[in-house]
Amino acid sequence: MSSGQLSRGTLVIDVDACKGCELCIDACKPHVLSMTTGKRNAMGYLYPELEPGCTACHACALICPDFVFQVWRYDEPVAAEMQEAA
Repeated sequence: MSSGQLSRGTLVIDVDACKGCELCIDACKPHVLSMTTGKRNAMGYLYPELEPGCTACHACALICPDFVFQVWRYDEPVAAEMQEAA
């Protein structure tokens, strides 16, 4: 992933409510969600993490049976370096 990757939005993920079904991973069109590999939530499930490049399309929120996503759209696209610092 390049350092110049732009994100048009971001997510707040309720990690502890996630049951690790991975439906959001397949639904994510820009492919910026991936499951954790070693970290687990309080219930013992792997959970999704967001990488730069989110388009705020809401696909993850629409498919999630546990409603763990809040999707936020930026007024202007944000570069990955700026997003990580925020």
